[in-house]
Amino acid sequence: MGTEERAEGFPGEASRSRKIIHIDMDAFYASVEQRDNPELRGKPVAVGGSRERGVVAAASYEARKFGVHSAMPSITAKRKCPDLIFVKPRFDAYKAISLQIREIFAEYTPVIEPLSLDEAYLDVTENLKGIVLATQIAEEIRATIRAETGLSASAGVSYNKFLPSSLPTTASRTACSSSPLKRAQRSSRACRSGSFTASGPPPRGRCRLSASKPGSI
Repeated sequence: MGTEERAEGFPGEASRSRKIIHIDMDAFYASVEQRDNPELRGKPVAVGGSRERGVVAAASYEARKFGVHSAMPSITAKRKCPDLIFVKPRFDAYKAISLQIREIFAEYTPVIEPLSLDEAYLDVTENLKGIVLATQIAEEIRATIRAETGLSASAGVSYNKFLPSSLPTTASRTACSSSPLKRAQRSSRACRSGSFTASGPPPRGRCRLSASKPGSI
């Protein structure tokens, strides 16, 4: 997509002109299973094999509270959460929903860079709906995903592809937090110098923002 090259020159005018959204579906595989099977809702769920050599492909937020996470051996996950419910993955279903979500992205921009079935970057600098604020687009996309699929998504907004996916945030769930441009510059410089440490995945349903001031990007 070339956005990294165009957006890398903090604090140049070119970097501030880009508007990049990072969309990440929340506990995607597990959330799909809970959506399609009401009996799983509110319970710790792991998508993956339950046998001794099985591996957790995804964990619901109820399971994550016990320390269960993707790529964890199933036997370890079961030890951490004795009530853990294992569900076999349905990749055809996940792919179909991913395509449905991608169609929502395409309503706003043709510049889409999928990272996986549940994650993508969108360049909305010149979006199809002529919306000025990328944060507005992010919130509209999240609302549409919720309305059309029943699933929740997190969104990050910034001037390049690195910041929106790794920007730490302390906003409440489903809220949008803003960070001054100087903080974005510090994070970018720290990353290039090797001193940046990501804070882990964002809390569920959160919209993260790195901008010169709230609502400016």
